[in-house]
Amino acid sequence: MPGALLDTLNGQRQDKAPMWLMRQAGRYLPEYRKLRAEKGGFLDLVYDSEAACEITLQPLRRFGFDGAILFSDILIVPHAMGQGLEFLVGEGPRLSPPLLEAELSSFTSQYERFEPIYETVRLCRAALDNTVTMLGFAGSPWTVATYMVNGEGSRDQHATRELAYTDPGRFQAIVDAIVEVSVTYLRGQIDAGAEAVQLFDSWAGSLAPDQFDKWVIAPNSAITAAIKQSHPDTPVIGFPKGAGAKLAAYAHETGVDALGLDETVDPVWANREVPQGMPVQGNLDPLMLMAGGEPLKDRIRFILDAFADRPHVFNLGHGIGQFTPIEHVEQLVEAVRGS
Repeated sequence: MPGALLDTLNGQRQDKAPMWLMRQAGRYLPEYRKLRAEKGGFLDLVYDSEAACEITLQPLRRFGFDGAILFSDILIVPHAMGQGLEFLVGEGPRLSPPLLEAELSSFTSQYERFEPIYETVRLCRAALDNTVTMLGFAGSPWTVATYMVNGEGSRDQHATRELAYTDPGRFQAIVDAIVEVSVTYLRGQIDAGAEAVQLFDSWAGSLAPDQFDKWVIAPNSAITAAIKQSHPDTPVIGFPKGAGAKLAAYAHETGVDALGLDETVDPVWANREVPQGMPVQGNLDPLMLMAGGEPLKDRIRFILDAFADRPHVFNLGHGIGQFTPIEHVEQLVEAVRGS
């Protein structure tokens, strides 16, 4: 039988909100830090299927979440497209050469890089209880493109936004290529055992409304439609972080099955503006979880009450912070499950 999380993503409201946390598999856990110290760098872990599966399962053992999110990274797609990728300690990811300096046609695709990720999904699905939903993911094209163009993260995505304005034809070709590869990648994850997938658009909030329509809504619509064509029973969660008032258009126009909400979104507003009956996910501030205490309990109750009449997956508004105390996560689980 499917678990409460998958049922919720398929539109069934639960008496108790199922839960998982973005970045729940990762560096706030001492067992993750121990394994990483033994195995080496981040990218080495991602491509080591057994290690990546172990990391995926670690938070399930501690907290009994309703979903297991694949341990990987959104930049696996450009890496498979042939762009160099490394993670520098204290500096984050670097892609080379950046598309500011090179053409996409100069890259040599290496789609075999997806195979270890698919194997991670297979291993995890085989190890999980049937009531736990295996979640796959990919970065949304706009966010992935910001890294590919600039070669690294940036505060306001200036270089990519400028390219989209000055050479929209070239930028459209980059986005179209990311869409095509992302569809292949997500289909492979689903075939390997992912029961739902999430599209992470971490930098969606940096775009003007017309650009949001062109570079967020349109490509996410294309990916969702392709997944629905090949895997019609697999829910797609869209997470356009920072979209604000543009969330309603995203929810109506992309075709996603569920909508992730970041911490800046008022749950009462979202419940009013998001299509009736559409599952929502979120949206506790990760910093509030880091702080803990009575305000955390109060906010959890507020979020649960705001979405009491629709399918709701409890989650954070973005990824869990590295220095989040384990006892605060335990407090969160107790508060949601005991509600």
